[in-house]
Amino acid sequence: MTPDQLRTFCLSFNDAVEDFPFGPETSVFKVAGKMFALSALDARPFTVNLKCDPEIALRLRAEHPAIAPGWHMNKRHWNTVTVPGLPDRLVRELIEDSYDLVVAGLPKATRLRLDRP
Repeated sequence: MTPDQLRTFCLSFNDAVEDFPFGPETSVFKVAGKMFALSALDARPFTVNLKCDPEIALRLRAEHPAIAPGWHMNKRHWNTVTVPGLPDRLVRELIEDSYDLVVAGLPKATRLRLDRP
């Protein structure tokens, strides 16, 4: 997955926006004002921080060397994913799971508006 493909995929979700609160080099993808992905899209290696259920995060880290505790994030709830080290399909699933976790924490009215009960 290329940085442009990651950006396009993140922005394909309902109400997803790209923001730059940490400077122009760091893309932050949000839904309803809450972050679900963070990446310096031009950095090498190309990584993205994604929210993850803590139990699943531990399993993913054990199974995939390209998945590590979130850099500069709450390491219990966030993973840093080295994108070139994983199949595109898995990266897409991890992004979607991150988005869904964030949406699940939103008020019910917002979840229903996003079509994600």
